[in-house]
Amino acid sequence: MDSITEKIRVLKERRGAVILAHNYVCPEVQDIADFVGDSLELSIKARDAKAEVIVFCGVSFMAETAKLLSPDSTVLHPVREAGCAMADMAKAEDIASWRKAHPGAVIVAYVNTTAAAKAQVDICCTSANAEKVIRSIPEGKEIMFLPDRNLGRNVMNSTGRKMALWPGFCPVHDRIEKAALEAARKAHPGALLMVHPECAPEVAAAADTALSTGGMLRFVAQSEAKEFIVGTESGIIHRLKKENPGKVFYPLLPLPTCADMKKLRPEDILASLESGCGEVVLPQEIMERARLPVDRMLAL
Repeated sequence: MDSITEKIRVLKERRGAVILAHNYVCPEVQDIADFVGDSLELSIKARDAKAEVIVFCGVSFMAETAKLLSPDSTVLHPVREAGCAMADMAKAEDIASWRKAHPGAVIVAYVNTTAAAKAQVDICCTSANAEKVIRSIPEGKEIMFLPDRNLGRNVMNSTGRKMALWPGFCPVHDRIEKAALEAARKAHPGALLMVHPECAPEVAAAADTALSTGGMLRFVAQSEAKEFIVGTESGIIHRLKKENPGKVFYPLLPLPTCADMKKLRPEDILASLESGCGEVVLPQEIMERARLPVDRMLAL
């Protein structure tokens, strides 16, 4: 591992590269990265770093978003087959068909969508700012929220806005059941329970708080509590422990794990830096159209 880490460091400096890792990837990949965060945080880091090469350690739609925000950089996604089942549930052609049938509607896309899907929508959102984005849309406007029905339902509950919901979901978070929360509370009665808003509404309502991964990190850092139950993909626990020594974190069981997030290894980063494999290339038209809804979100 040490030799791989050193080779990556040397190659990174030689190529003017920055390595970004999502909160859900393997701990050894997080430890190599220059920045660790959620998908949008990392894309903004990529944009602001203005690096010649960006190595994005996450799933495919995240690397595409980094390319949208850093079009002049070479963006490498070391394991191109690390995809996102939820993003794949919203096909660009299906969104285009829905828009044709609802020409006056506003289509809001979670950033967990492909670049081709983003090119068909009006504005993007994250799990952290979804409420703000929805509240920015004039009352009376028809809204389609895609692709995550659970996040959409949770936002409907918090904002009171009626929305049409795409039938997509995150397989990892959708499998988390209320019974798992009840078992965790019984096992750790003094712990605060956090879940991700990609969980079903009844699960989110049963937790102490429903937050994005970035929100969880801030919540824990500011809390006086010492024990936390973590209801999201288990990879974030590595960072929670590093940044909060003295605090204890319990995952839900069965362990929420994203197989795609766990595909990336340090060896893949090294191979990508050595050969340039995994470069993200998008059609110029898709780039231009898909960047617009992301820019509209950032402008809020």
